Amino acid sequence: MCVAARRSFRRVRIIPFPAALAAIEAMMSDTVPANRRRRKFLDIRKPISKRQAVISAIAIWAVFFGIWAGAAASGMVNELLVPAPQKVLVTLYELFAERGFASDVLISILRVLVAFLAASAVAIPLGIMMGSFPAIEGIVNPFVSAWRYLPAPSFIPVLLMWFGTGEAPKLALLFIGVVFFLITLVMDHTKNVRNELIETALTLGAGRGTIVRSVILPAVLPNIVVAMRQMLAVTWTYLVIAEIVASTTGIGAMMMRARRFLHTDEIMAGIIVIGALGLLFDILFARLHKRLFPYLQEKGR
Repeated sequence: MCVAARRSFRRVRIIPFPAALAAIEAMMSDTVPANRRRRKFLDIRKPISKRQAVISAIAIWAVFFGIWAGAAASGMVNELLVPAPQKVLVTLYELFAERGFASDVLISILRVLVAFLAASAVAIPLGIMMGSFPAIEGIVNPFVSAWRYLPAPSFIPVLLMWFGTGEAPKLALLFIGVVFFLITLVMDHTKNVRNELIETALTLGAGRGTIVRSVILPAVLPNIVVAMRQMLAVTWTYLVIAEIVASTTGIGAMMMRARRFLHTDEIMAGIIVIGALGLLFDILFARLHKRLFPYLQEKGR
C-alpha cells in the first residue's frame, strides 16, 4: 500500500507557485474582458453616464409614442376612443393657446401644493415623534394604521356634506389620501436611525429634546425628503378624483367636461399634462435632495 502511494505521488507533477499564478492570470486575461464586454450594459449597481440616461429616457418614450401612433394609423383601435398622438398634441396646443387651459393647470398645482404641504406639516413631526418614542407610537399607530387602509375617494360624499362644493372638500380629499401614508413612512425611517448615535448622545448627557433635534432629525431628514417625493406623486394621482366632484376649474374638471362630449383627445391631453407636471416635480425634488445632502452623493461614489 505504501509502495503504491509512493509511486502515485511520484507521478504527480508539482507546478511551481509562480508558474501556477502566471497561468491563472493568463486565463483571467483571456476571459474577463469578454465577460465585461457582454455584461457592461447590465452591470449590477453601477451608475450609468448622463448620456446613456438621456438616450434611454428618449428611447423608451419614442417606443411608446411609436406604438401609439402605429396602432392609431393602422386602425387597430377606434380613433374616437384612442386618438392619434399628433391629434392630442394639437389639441393640447389649442387648450393652452385658445381656451385658457393654463389657468386650470395653475389652480390644480396650487391645490396639490397646499394639500401636500398641510399633510407634510402634520405627518413629519408626528412621524418623528412616533419613531422616537414607542409610547407615542403605541397610542397613535393603531389609529393611523386603520385610516391608511381606507380608500380616500370613499370620503367624497361625507366631505361634500361637511364642506359643501368649494375648495375645502378637494383639499381635504388630497390631504386624507396622503397624510396617513406619510406618517408611517416618516415613522419607519425614524426607527432606522442608528442606535449608536442615540446612545452616544445619551452618554454625553444630552436630553430627549436635544437628541430629537440634534441627532435624530438630521439623521432622518434625507429619508424624509425621499418619502415626501414619493407621496407627492400620490397626491397627483388623487387630483383628478378631487376635481371631478362639483368642480368647474382644474385639470380634472376640464377632463370631465370633455367626457360629456366624447372629446377623448382633450382627456388624453389632460393626462399628459398631469404626467408632465408630476415628472417635473419629481425632478425638482431629486435636485433638492442633492442640493441639501451633497455628502450622500459623495458617499455613494
